[in-house]
Amino acid sequence: MAILKSKIKTDSSNFKVNSVEMGKQIDTLKDLLRKSKIEGTDASIKKAREREKFLARERIEFLIDRDSPFLELSPLAGLNHDSGFGIGGTNVCGIGFVEQRLCLIQSNVGTRKGGSVDYATSLKGLRAAQIAKENKLPTINLVESGGVNLNDQDKIFNNAGATFREITKRSKLGLSTISLVFGNATAGGAYVPGMSDYTVFQKNKAKVFLAGPPLVKMATTEVSTEEELGGAEMHSSISGVSDYLAEDEFDAFRIAREIIKYLPQQNPSLIPKKVLSPRYSVEELNGIIPANPKISFDVRELLTRVIDDSDFAEFKKEYGKTMVTGWCKIHGYPIGIIANNGVIFSEAANKACQFIQLANRNNTPILFIHNTTGFIVGKKYEEGGIIKNGAKLINVVSNSEVPHLSLMIGSSFGAGNYAMNGRSYNPRFLFSYPNSKLGVMGSEQLAGVMEIIKNNAAKKKGVKLDKSKMDQEKSALIEMMSKKQTAWHSSSEMWDDGVIEPSETRNYLGFCLAVIYNQKIKGTGSFGVFRM
Repeated sequence: MAILKSKIKTDSSNFKVNSVEMGKQIDTLKDLLRKSKIEGTDASIKKAREREKFLARERIEFLIDRDSPFLELSPLAGLNHDSGFGIGGTNVCGIGFVEQRLCLIQSNVGTRKGGSVDYATSLKGLRAAQIAKENKLPTINLVESGGVNLNDQDKIFNNAGATFREITKRSKLGLSTISLVFGNATAGGAYVPGMSDYTVFQKNKAKVFLAGPPLVKMATTEVSTEEELGGAEMHSSISGVSDYLAEDEFDAFRIAREIIKYLPQQNPSLIPKKVLSPRYSVEELNGIIPANPKISFDVRELLTRVIDDSDFAEFKKEYGKTMVTGWCKIHGYPIGIIANNGVIFSEAANKACQFIQLANRNNTPILFIHNTTGFIVGKKYEEGGIIKNGAKLINVVSNSEVPHLSLMIGSSFGAGNYAMNGRSYNPRFLFSYPNSKLGVMGSEQLAGVMEIIKNNAAKKKGVKLDKSKMDQEKSALIEMMSKKQTAWHSSSEMWDDGVIEPSETRNYLGFCLAVIYNQKIKGTGSFGVFRM
């Protein structure tokens, strides 16, 4: 056993200050999450109640197994989108248990703009498709949508097409899509049930058509009612678009569970028999993680409060000390850890490369914990091959075939983000702390670089710059870039799968590992060519 021991004093002034400052950011997170759960106006919700409809989150609650967890994904998508329909878009997306089977679940928020798809929602759909395919999950769609928001059609058009394509590609792989239709599914939205493996339409409520009665009348002079054109009974008895006719919403949930029950079962590669809690409270993380990522701390303090029994078999502890690597378990699932403990030197990069090769040899998933300003710079380090060693790490990360998880706990700048398996390197799941920062470089450094470039250009031209104006421009640039480097911006753009409280880390990672270990894990011994 290699038990990590904490050096943190929870009664220290630093701990108390961290707790207060991180608490402010957590309060912001809770407020945003609360807003994301608002499913429309009072009037639209009242109208749904009068029509005896459940809301999107209620439908998920009724569908999943009683007292089982639900991992919501991308709740802050579209947070900063001016033209969107609100935080989280118009669907609720996540992973839950149905008949003890892990399923990807999407529920249209029909009470928010009629469930019409804005840009953020289209991004959520694509991300959900990727998660379902990679983790071999069946998908259940709870459908009530007016189709694409026409004002966003230029941004949504290709995303919608890709969503339809992915439904069919998952079907080819044996990953079924089940669509339960509780209301309108019009225009492009009609193709979601149309392309699903199984469809369940609610009697007297489901309305599925490419064009509604007014458009049909205009195009063909044909007069018809919504029920005649796309009603549940018509599609169940005449067109064949509906496979099951449900009497009400509860009946639709029952039918969905029956379908799931008889789908081919995935065989989990591991079901933990014994789970040991960390020896230190995970709640302490809210006072350990600095709200300001510029303040350094030992990442092992996080590990002691997240991994099982605080038991960590550290690899190459005395070498490449700004990268912490080792083996442990989280909720009983084996996992390799690669965690930043500062700027990345050549030795740290080489250590991580070797560790990733071992993880692939051992068929073990890897968790990347981000907190770095990137790779070391300077003449000495250029001569020492920091470019080739950094490139080597990016090569190995890119070609590793074991599942990757990423956790942003501080800064993640420049190529350091790539080397640590940032969003562009397709981790299975990626979560951020509220304090995390993401970008090419820090906002102040970026502004400083731009200032130097402007000064040098002015000298070459023999032009004298206005220092006051330059200072104003620098301050404005710092402010703008600072906003775009926040966790809120990243989550708005879906560069992560959600912002989480540090104290929730173990729960999130444990759930994700249960999803990952729901199939056989197989690494690789083959990597691209890199310079030695």
